[in-house]
Amino acid sequence: MSSDSRLKDAELQHFRKTLLLLHARLRGDVVQMTDEALNRGGEAGAGNLSSTPIHLADLGSDNYDQEFTLGLIENDQLTLDEIRAALERLEVGTFGRCDGCDKAIAKVRLQALPYTKYCIECARLHEGRGALG
Repeated sequence: MSSDSRLKDAELQHFRKTLLLLHARLRGDVVQMTDEALNRGGEAGAGNLSSTPIHLADLGSDNYDQEFTLGLIENDQLTLDEIRAALERLEVGTFGRCDGCDKAIAKVRLQALPYTKYCIECARLHEGRGALG
């Protein structure tokens, strides 16, 4: 790796701050969505004591909403795992290096996706195989 492609300390600190802010925001989103999903399921059982029959379409809509929210939570959890891994790479000094080919990851790519572990070429290869980029 040439000296001009190595990330400077100020850049590393910027990425650390960006990753920590993103982690905090996503963590808050996951907590909020989890609370909403749990409360949505509890409303029908605990709060609805009416003798009015529940329409099957309403149940289907509620199930769809809950499944959708659970999918969002799962995606955010995967991103949180990737952010934690990027923070670990910052600690051990491998942040900004591709896990696939060990070349420097372009700064533009890191700015767009600071938790990425692959350069664009290796990301394309992994996406072709169905893995995360």
